[in-house]
Amino acid sequence: MDDDVLDELLQPGAPRAQHELLVAALLHLMSHYTLNSSTGRPGEGPCVKLAAVIERHLNALARLPDADPVLRATCEQLSAKWSAHVDRALPVPLPVRRPLLARILGQGGRRAEPVLAT
Repeated sequence: MDDDVLDELLQPGAPRAQHELLVAALLHLMSHYTLNSSTGRPGEGPCVKLAAVIERHLNALARLPDADPVLRATCEQLSAKWSAHVDRALPVPLPVRRPLLARILGQGGRRAEPVLAT
């Protein structure tokens, strides 16, 4: 969701119809996520990007100052759960490899200082 749309929704005088539109969009996204996860076709399944968008919508609803307190609390709890789900679904980053020259020379790419006998 664009940040300017969120800014408009968070303003105190925002019409309630915008809140309802945000809830409707959220339900639409969640239904698509559920449908994609139940297809059972290889290579298809729940989309991490869609889950991240759902989490952002929940977070936006939780931050609406004039929304119903029960709705805000529910969205806050669900946002935390979707955020954890997105974090688990993201691929594990590969370890950073040192450049080839650094591996050849050792010690992070710097030459070892010669040890002088005294």
